[in-house]
Amino acid sequence: MKLSTRCSNLLFLGCALSALAATNGAAQPVPPAGQTAAQDSTPGDTPQTEDQLQPQAIPNDEIVVTARKREERLQDVPVAATAVTGDLIERRGLASVRDVATLTPGLNVNGDAAGRVFVSIRGVGLTLVQTVQPGVGIFIDGVYQPNTSILNNPLVDVERVEVLRGPQGTLYGKNTLGGAINIISRQPSNEFQVRGGGSFAGPDNAWTAFGSISGPIIADRLQARVAYAHREQDGFLRNPLLGIDANPLNSDTINATVRAEPVDDLVLTVNGYQDKVEGASTPYARVTGPTDYSRLVTFNAANRQLIDYRGVNARLQFPIAGLSTDVTLIGAYDERKGRTPDSDADFNPVNFARANGSDKTEVTTAELRFDSRLSSTLTSLLAVYYSRETLSADGITSIIPAGLNLRDVSQKKSNNYAVYGTLFWRPVDEWEVSAGLRYDREKRRLTGATGLANAPLASVPSVEDGHKELSPRVTVTRHWDNSFMTYASVARGFRGGGFNINPRAPFRSYEGDKVWTYELGSKFASADRRLSLAGAVFYNDYKDLIGLNTIVGLPGGGFATVDLNTGDVESYGLELEGSFRPVSNWTLSGGFSVQRARLTDISPFTAVTGRVLPSDRLPFQPDWNFSLNSDYVVPVGRGDLTFTAGVTGKGSRIAASISETRAPVLASYALVNGSLTYRLGGVEVAAFVNNLFNKDYFDSYIEQTTLVLAIPFLPPSDLGIIGERRRYGVRARFRF
Repeated sequence: MKLSTRCSNLLFLGCALSALAATNGAAQPVPPAGQTAAQDSTPGDTPQTEDQLQPQAIPNDEIVVTARKREERLQDVPVAATAVTGDLIERRGLASVRDVATLTPGLNVNGDAAGRVFVSIRGVGLTLVQTVQPGVGIFIDGVYQPNTSILNNPLVDVERVEVLRGPQGTLYGKNTLGGAINIISRQPSNEFQVRGGGSFAGPDNAWTAFGSISGPIIADRLQARVAYAHREQDGFLRNPLLGIDANPLNSDTINATVRAEPVDDLVLTVNGYQDKVEGASTPYARVTGPTDYSRLVTFNAANRQLIDYRGVNARLQFPIAGLSTDVTLIGAYDERKGRTPDSDADFNPVNFARANGSDKTEVTTAELRFDSRLSSTLTSLLAVYYSRETLSADGITSIIPAGLNLRDVSQKKSNNYAVYGTLFWRPVDEWEVSAGLRYDREKRRLTGATGLANAPLASVPSVEDGHKELSPRVTVTRHWDNSFMTYASVARGFRGGGFNINPRAPFRSYEGDKVWTYELGSKFASADRRLSLAGAVFYNDYKDLIGLNTIVGLPGGGFATVDLNTGDVESYGLELEGSFRPVSNWTLSGGFSVQRARLTDISPFTAVTGRVLPSDRLPFQPDWNFSLNSDYVVPVGRGDLTFTAGVTGKGSRIAASISETRAPVLASYALVNGSLTYRLGGVEVAAFVNNLFNKDYFDSYIEQTTLVLAIPFLPPSDLGIIGERRRYGVRARFRF
């Protein structure tokens, strides 16, 4: 992997500025073990003390995470995990989990709509269509979220984001075969806190504003927190036919938490949230190939998408002292409503097909968990789980020349039951063996109707399906000392199958996919806090991939995107991340992953479509990604000045292609970011630039065969969405 000369020069310049600052600024002593120092690191960043916003870092041996559904030091957890704190998210101006992904080895996130995100970990779990169940589990405070589009939403007042790589089905259930992303909210306490901030950047008038207030209502017994954020931008794509911005975004987010402890050791936490998002749906430009970085979207509709997320959840925690058991009961209701008033269904300036529609997803979940200490060497985690999901869709496709308005209505219901348990045996301090097993059962049913709009619809035959799956995991861990550990694990994960929602689709259901993962990992944190490292090697045996889709014509007219099982995949790779502090106030941090994910059998795809694929690569999956950041803190007056230079990169990928001969290769890229930040007490002001060298790159790309199969008599073209251009501005935040 080679960076561009300009990227290398910038990093060299950043190091030179840091060295110059070291000669002029007063160096701070390295603290002894157990204390903190000025640093900005991932992993290795912790919440700040209340009297300052100075970046601090504690290596993995003191970061606390909940990767195994109990609070543990990251250093002790035998899982490849990245923890990005809320403080780092705010300081770096990371607006969403999509931005956090740039700091996480092996995590690949991109998308083509406000309501659709493609996410995978280690090449596993790709989801290209909203109705496909995610292959990477997404959780907010431990509550499962059924749709990947929430990764586009603002991160508001979060404590941290945990990214767990590899199958997590034993503890987290279905749809975590690639891994899990857990967003942890800040919790209210007895301390009164007010936080806020915002940013403005050009040239696309991108601005944000956020704020929160938290504190006690009744000391020690009742606390509350309320947070709000707004995000708005014009985007960098333009529709010359309509004279409008083609990819704007406008979102408002509010959430609130109440924590009650009516008696000692009994805690009830209730959280509610609402996100309103208005953005673009599939703003593709017609391009001639993967080096044509056109930003002109020639659609004859605005393709706006309106999405409303809302939900409420409650968590009750209490001990049973006589049984040495902590009990956790969680209940939640989450809802997503989407509406697309008018979209260009043919991706063509010719006004041939238009579409409008709405969808609604409702999810109710409940979980009862027992965390028990059985003896001085043996503990257990046992739980039962239930969820109910309902997805309703109503869409109209208008064939303009024929004057036809075709309406399709569908509803999918599923009930999910699970029971799981893990035993943790630590016969001596140096060794731990954990063994877990989860049993999941899902029943799902699809109903629908079709016909002409404004006329009675004809019901189509319902479809029923489901699964019964086991998710085992066995891990052996060796703690060599308090700062160094190694582990080996074997785990199985699965994703639930699904239906093609369109009731006129030629086939209605497809199976879930599964993976066995074999992993070796190690974590190290030096006693002097200068060096923190975590690494892992892995091998995935991936069956029945739900990673591609195809276009099919529908009886009676029109077309639809349908999902299917593509085949089998083999992937393996290496990940490394950490931080290094050459001097007390200079930190280098980052990570990289190298992986190879390739199709080994596509016979299921060929059996359904009669076609072959042009490449054994998976769409949008890079063979490497990396991040590297340099932060230097210089005392200035009563405050401090931080010089930050960073670069993130992603390897080449192939486009989504169902051609039998052509799979366009999207070029690798590296994006350079920088900022200059001044902090004084609880106030911080920064000037920043993202994508400093205005690098062109594709966020999404569709090879033209998709359009040729859908509408063969219209002019074909590849379709691409270009990533964001250079953005520069200022941001500020405060806390007291």
